[in-house]
Amino acid sequence: MLRLALLTAVLLCGCGHASALQDGVLRKGELVVRLGPVPASWARVAVQGADVSYRDSAGEGSALLDVRCQVRDGDAPLAALTSHLVMGTTEREVTSQQTLPFDGREALHTLMTAKLDGVPMRYDLYVMKKDGCVFDLVYVAPPDRFAQGTAGFERFAAGLHGTSVP
Repeated sequence: MLRLALLTAVLLCGCGHASALQDGVLRKGELVVRLGPVPASWARVAVQGADVSYRDSAGEGSALLDVRCQVRDGDAPLAALTSHLVMGTTEREVTSQQTLPFDGREALHTLMTAKLDGVPMRYDLYVMKKDGCVFDLVYVAPPDRFAQGTAGFERFAAGLHGTSVP
């Protein structure tokens, strides 16, 4: 199951990134992103294509943050960017989708189920555009374990704050 969750995280994001995380702050070029509180059950893992990623052993899930700046698809609507995140999945069923305030902007928050390689998974996704960057936050876990990790992910996501430094 760990391999599947990590594979999901890899599939959700495309390419590698040059970024550094220290004391809950991600520095990526001129962008500084303060992360929300990381649940004690999460362990940091390296996932190609994610700036920051964690394995949630208690909930058998994975969480990741990916920030892409000055990207070609940065003008796409939030719904299109969200759909891009789950490419490669099948039998998608959106259970909730709403635009909400997020770090001084709007984000599209989506809860859904989908199959990855035929295995059902539950997803909690946030997509936001801010200062020329696209922020993707993802939590994915098996449906029967999802509820164990989603509250921690929501606190992690709610604490995110990104700023550009001159």
